[in-house]
Amino acid sequence: MSGKIEARIAELGVTLPQAAAPAANYVPFVRTGNQLFVSGQIPMGANGIEYQGKLGAGVSIEDGQAAARLCAINLLAQAKAALGDLDKIVRLVKIVGFVNSAPDFGDQPKVMNGASDFLVEALGDVGRHARSAVGVAGLPFGVAVEVEGIFEVE
Repeated sequence: MSGKIEARIAELGVTLPQAAAPAANYVPFVRTGNQLFVSGQIPMGANGIEYQGKLGAGVSIEDGQAAARLCAINLLAQAKAALGDLDKIVRLVKIVGFVNSAPDFGDQPKVMNGASDFLVEALGDVGRHARSAVGVAGLPFGVAVEVEGIFEVE
């Protein structure tokens, strides 16, 4: 049986995927006390990585936003794996978005709105969060965006 948050996600037409296994020597999440730290999530879809390349050098802002949204979906999939029930989320505290950027690209905040907008839609006011949007020279597997998150949980 799914809770209120999962019902809201379903209303958005989204099915949470199975949480991805780590690609290297780290764990996908760490819970300590009432905090849940979720490792960086990439735009992994049902058929593998969906968005690769650099913003400002072949990848549009709209595709970057879609990549960030998919990362946010995967972030919630990891939170569900950690908690068993997304309704245990008290607050999304912060997300950090890494945007694979050409040297002169400066619209990282616009790209990260793809993740932020989805998380607020999915979680409601609980999903309003602090955020950093960082341009980087490269990301694992050449992905366009990576997003990590910190949650307050019960």
